[in-house]
Amino acid sequence: MIPYGRQNISTADVDAVVDVLRSDFLTQGPMVPRFETCVADRVGAAHAVAVNSATSALHIACLALGVKPGDLLWTSPITFVASANAGAYCGADIDFVDIDPTTLNLCPLALERKLVQAKAAGRLPKVIIPVHMGGLSCEMDVIAGLARTHGIRVIEDASHAIGGSFRDTPIGSCQYSDVTVFSFHPVKIVTTAEGGLATTNDRALARAMELFRSHGVTREPAEMEGLSDGPWYYQQIALGYNYRMTEVQAALGISQMARLEPFIARRHALAKRYDALLASLPVRLQTQATHHYSGLHLYIVQLDDASRRSAVFAALRAAGIGVNVHYIPVHTQPWYRAHGHADSVFANAEDYYARAISLPMYPDLTEEEQDYVVAQLAEALAA
Repeated sequence: MIPYGRQNISTADVDAVVDVLRSDFLTQGPMVPRFETCVADRVGAAHAVAVNSATSALHIACLALGVKPGDLLWTSPITFVASANAGAYCGADIDFVDIDPTTLNLCPLALERKLVQAKAAGRLPKVIIPVHMGGLSCEMDVIAGLARTHGIRVIEDASHAIGGSFRDTPIGSCQYSDVTVFSFHPVKIVTTAEGGLATTNDRALARAMELFRSHGVTREPAEMEGLSDGPWYYQQIALGYNYRMTEVQAALGISQMARLEPFIARRHALAKRYDALLASLPVRLQTQATHHYSGLHLYIVQLDDASRRSAVFAALRAAGIGVNVHYIPVHTQPWYRAHGHADSVFANAEDYYARAISLPMYPDLTEEEQDYVVAQLAEALAA
């Protein structure tokens, strides 16, 4: 089976993990801070907070920004459910902004229209989470401008996008947001097996996220109430969680980050080749403007004939190609339908979902395998 995504593990990665296994620290040692510095330096952010998943990173980002019951959080309906769930964990009400059908990202024009309506109704969102679908940045300058105008905080869900850029600025720099979140799941661009990380340029936000990832516990005397009882002493000053990343994960992440640029370059070479091979087929591709440089986590095609999607998907799977669909619109999920979205309609998102198939995209995909994927897709479309 040719998977839609797959990790690339080198001898150096294995050695890095083994070195940690033989060290004194499997958790809460020196590797996690080194990984945080590695990522922060690469993307140009002042601070980074590593955790056990991107979902955890989204959650602590919402907590650090003060999201609470009664607040409103908006995100894209075309994303994994974690983007919305992070706000729901905090008790916020969740709503969505439809996508641009060409970029597949949260549409700035739809956002502007919805903000006008929300302001008139007297209920603006506290936080917006734009999602960089497939690794392609949203139009963050426009989104950031709208957010500033209305006093809204921004979390970039860049789970797909490490190594990408927007207007020559690395995704994760937080030039256009309060916090940016990355994922290091095995199918992502670099992996820590499971893991996530939040970047920010705000020291107070970084410190809040550090507390929330580790039980809300501090050993810093300056953060405590009263005096410390001694060097063993700690206090819980917030209700936090156990979201820590392990030393093993961090060591793997540091080793993987050394190959980030080659990984991204290979993905772009494969995407360019896909673009050429698919040019004569009845499919639509995600649009990437010249001011974007995608992380290219996903390579998505949309079938011109939506009625053929199930048959084409089944044919590709039967041919040994592990295609997938990213994503089912979040507002159509039973939990969200039960929480106020039963009648929601986001036309572009729903039309996209009806047509979408993710083709294999990972650095070790060979040109022969890629040719096979396209040939099988062409055959399925012609059937």
